[in-house]
Amino acid sequence: MKKFLLILSISIGVFAFAQEEIKKDSVVVDTVKHWSVLGKQSLMINQAAFSNWVGGGANNVGWLAGVDYNITYEKDKDLWENIILLNYGQNDTKGLGVRKTQDVINVSTNYGRKVSKSWYMSVGAGFQSQFMAGYEDGNNPAAKKISNFMAPGYLNVGMGITYRPNDNINVTLRPTNARWTFVLDKDLQTAGTYGLRADGDSSLLQFGFLGTAYYKVKLMENVSVTNTASVFSNYLDHPERLVLAYGMVLNLKVNKFISSNITVDVLYDHNQIQKTQLKQTLGVGLAYTLNNGVKRSDRKDSQWWIKK
Repeated sequence: MKKFLLILSISIGVFAFAQEEIKKDSVVVDTVKHWSVLGKQSLMINQAAFSNWVGGGANNVGWLAGVDYNITYEKDKDLWENIILLNYGQNDTKGLGVRKTQDVINVSTNYGRKVSKSWYMSVGAGFQSQFMAGYEDGNNPAAKKISNFMAPGYLNVGMGITYRPNDNINVTLRPTNARWTFVLDKDLQTAGTYGLRADGDSSLLQFGFLGTAYYKVKLMENVSVTNTASVFSNYLDHPERLVLAYGMVLNLKVNKFISSNITVDVLYDHNQIQKTQLKQTLGVGLAYTLNNGVKRSDRKDSQWWIKK
């Protein structure tokens, strides 16, 4: 009897252990991260020095700091993308003093609910401005002031549809979009400045269509180009006066910590100046990219356009 009980207890123990192992093996661990964070912090330095140089030139040193984050939430039919872009740079040239070379604040958020493959009904908002005052004559502080923080500042709020087949393509069309222009610097609150109706006005409300597009392409290993574009038409006043913007960033990555960027920005806004605006920058320096892992949209089992 004792032998029987011993054998029975051993058998039960083995069976229980086997069942536990089966349970462990049968559990499928979901490693999908619904939140993904892709961020880049950069500090670019440029410098030039001259001594008895017949060709001429002025000693100068400059810097450009930037923060670029894309924070995305993906789960089932929900897609929520948040973008934070902050850039500021200065250049100190002998005989001219300190001038800013870059000044950008661009923050946006867009929530979409999937209605079909790659298509989302969406609602979103975006804010744009700058950190410091801008002046005529190459940002000379002794010259006339033409801009400042929240002068102008732009706030867009609207709803529409978003097309997003993958992380490298994003097109949003908003047939209903409110666009507020803020001019909070009293020195710039004059009729006609940034579209203001009368002296002393601090804001302007427009309502119309907003379209935005994002496209990133890899040219070769460690070389990529990011393109952004937008168009706005005001239904309420001169809808033919489109606000057009295009931006290009060419990124050449040396390694995890060193990269080079070339940027080109083109803008036309009748309320700012009736001319096409162009800005180009080049920088080489330190850059660190943060990536918290694989997103749901990166997995092969969620990429319907890839044959399995």
